[in-house]
Amino acid sequence: MQLDFFPSRTLTVYLAKLFVVRILAVLAMLVLVLMMLDLLSTSGEILAVPGNGQGELLTYAGLRIPQLVQRFLPYSVLLATLITLVTLNQNSEVIAMKAAGLSAHQVLAPLLLTALVMGGVSFIFNERVVTRATATLKAWDAADFGPIPEESQVRADVYLTDGTNILTAAQLTGSGENIRMRDVTWYRRSADGAIVEQIEAASARYAGPGWQLEDVTRFDVASASQRETERMLVGTQLTPAQIDLAKVDPDAVPFWELGDQISAFEEAGRRTGEMRAKWWHKLSGPLSSFLMPLLGAVAAFGLARSGALFVRALIGMALGFAYFVVDNAALALGNFGSYPPFLAAWAPFFLFALIGETVLIRTEE
Repeated sequence: MQLDFFPSRTLTVYLAKLFVVRILAVLAMLVLVLMMLDLLSTSGEILAVPGNGQGELLTYAGLRIPQLVQRFLPYSVLLATLITLVTLNQNSEVIAMKAAGLSAHQVLAPLLLTALVMGGVSFIFNERVVTRATATLKAWDAADFGPIPEESQVRADVYLTDGTNILTAAQLTGSGENIRMRDVTWYRRSADGAIVEQIEAASARYAGPGWQLEDVTRFDVASASQRETERMLVGTQLTPAQIDLAKVDPDAVPFWELGDQISAFEEAGRRTGEMRAKWWHKLSGPLSSFLMPLLGAVAAFGLARSGALFVRALIGMALGFAYFVVDNAALALGNFGSYPPFLAAWAPFFLFALIGETVLIRTEE
């Protein structure tokens, strides 16, 4: 048996190329099918806006495809692992490699290295491309697929509190005293939390102090009466600094910026468990691609003509999909505060790395 972790250079390059081609093919197939289904459900809303047409549909696809690539790249690595290993097994290439003295880990080493590189590329792609696409798409969705906002720092679905009162905005742009809100609703509530008056406005800006609403419609709950006014001042205790810390979407903020924002939240005494878990998951998520060859390795070994190859492929697929289920469950528990953020993001990764390694050693080594 060779002492090197990798097989020969020729064999390493051969397996890596085989694996990369299958990853890209599976990913392209998944993204194409899912994008078509997404357009079928969303194109009606986009085209319902006057002036929208094929260009807006292509814009939506350009913003949605990076999100699909981010979500389904690990699945593509898992399926490509099973396809590659089953093909090598059926063609007796795995038997030839083991007969040449290679261990199971050496057979998998090129695939693991390729998956690790794909995870690194995925991380860069997620933080440089997907975060921007996500921020733009959410802002566009908040604008009901109207003109895409050109301002920086666009946020959607903002929820703020001023004592017992509540202020919501479909879209928020800018920062500090330059904050502008669109589709604003102000809920004036009594001391026991009951809504006394609902006030809707087309826009709002900082009036220092307070927020001046424009094109206001007021609905009084007690009298069930409605009246309109041009302007109204609300939220005199609500400052721009509070709004700047009101909501951060971890999916739309790059990894290196999210850490600073989490620190600002902690200094302000705000709860940061959910954001901290997603911050860690920005690392563990792309790295999950590295696990897929290990979890699917059971499909590589065993005699193809024994009839158990299909069962082995199913076991590998079940292990891979079980990881995604446990990963999502752990992240949800971390968001609720049941798990510490680091444990919520990394526990599934280390757990299934141990499971995959155990299965490989007990069955093949």
